[in-house]
Amino acid sequence: MCGRFIEPDLIGTDQEHSETKINPFPGQPVIIPPRGPCRYNVAPTQDILIFGGSPLVAIEARWWLVPSWHKGEVKDWKATTFNARIEDAKDKPSFRAVWRHGRCLIPMGGYYEWTGKKGHKQPHVILSGGNEPTLWAAGLASLWNDLLTCTMMTRAANADVEGIHHRMPVILNINEREAWLSGSDDVQELGSEVRLRHHPVKRFGARDEGPELIERE
Repeated sequence: MCGRFIEPDLIGTDQEHSETKINPFPGQPVIIPPRGPCRYNVAPTQDILIFGGSPLVAIEARWWLVPSWHKGEVKDWKATTFNARIEDAKDKPSFRAVWRHGRCLIPMGGYYEWTGKKGHKQPHVILSGGNEPTLWAAGLASLWNDLLTCTMMTRAANADVEGIHHRMPVILNINEREAWLSGSDDVQELGSEVRLRHHPVKRFGARDEGPELIERE
């Protein structure tokens, strides 16, 4: 599960700088909509940046997927759909309609997990352990009425983070990004090669924000 993450800094002095600062496929131009600085405490139901479509475009989506067939208001959708298990999402009613044609990428500067007992949980920040600071998570996007919504795919944790949590986002290398966006069903090994690092951080509240959130405790 991933319930809080870091959205990377997307601000550039001009369009070219923005494109080179965060791009899932370097060398391929992508227009990034105006956004604020890095956010260190992104929560479900907030608007986030996703990349999808062909040609690839960047667009905002609400992080908590609502399927197109949902009747009623957004607040009436009670299922926990900000994460989806990659192992079985294609067969789940909430996700199967967008499994093949709703693929997207979600850029992250890192994410958080907690260990320990309720009331005394210790937060940890998980960051890239490789040369590319941005992590690209697999996602699915669903258009509900006029609202674009999305979910982040998860998989079994690898050796880098299994001591923190048994699940992790499906974080894709550059070849896997292409395979995911193409609609491939060969997904069981996606995200297995990512290298991550983590350290404990101070406890923080739901509305706290800023780079101090990722400082080692």
